[in-house]
Amino acid sequence: MGLFRARGVVYKPVENVDLGPDSDEFYLQANVKAPRMAGFLVKIFAWFLESRLVTNAELKESPVYVPMHPFEELNEQEVKHIDSGLSPSEQVQQAINCLPLPSEKIVNGLKPSFRRWTIMDYYKAYSSGEITPCMVAEQLVTAIRESSSPPMDMAFFINYDAEDILRQAKESTRRYGRGEPISALDGVPIAIKDEIDCSPYPTTGGTKWLHKFRSCKGDACCVMRLKSCGAEC
Repeated sequence: MGLFRARGVVYKPVENVDLGPDSDEFYLQANVKAPRMAGFLVKIFAWFLESRLVTNAELKESPVYVPMHPFEELNEQEVKHIDSGLSPSEQVQQAINCLPLPSEKIVNGLKPSFRRWTIMDYYKAYSSGEITPCMVAEQLVTAIRESSSPPMDMAFFINYDAEDILRQAKESTRRYGRGEPISALDGVPIAIKDEIDCSPYPTTGGTKWLHKFRSCKGDACCVMRLKSCGAEC
């Protein structure tokens, strides 16, 4: 915005933004608090936004209205039902057997530089000994601490217990060491929303007061099943 500037801010195209480890780019945090307005004040505010006073900015790239990633039409496979009489770990294994084999996507002759790991990626890496749940848990705790501290202060996780995360990871690592993982979910970190009971964390439900009137007395059913499969919650 160019309200108090002679010239507007020119935003660089996304392909020109350096996000590497040696980048000097910084994330600009703005603590914006919207005023409460109604009636005539809203009309004045709308006129102010539509005026040339706050539109002195240039964008060198047009808005993106469609996804940039390649889309591949897949034929729908036969629907399979999971046996409800099986244990949670057996149900996970039955579901894993229904998944197609992963394949590396190559775009313009190059593999993508970033790929989000799936449950099967973790399971195969743990089973082969390439990495261990302890290694992943340590990296996770470090990432949470860094993202929750200055200068980022992003607070992606409102609560976490480093000791409990590492404890679960050590137990999972020992199971893989014995060749006895509970399921493909064993050692896979899974974040739980704060409106779902997950001990030892308070259930805040997106508020700052709910846990004061309703304490978390145990895990919700879905969390219990995840933990029974070895997932780190």
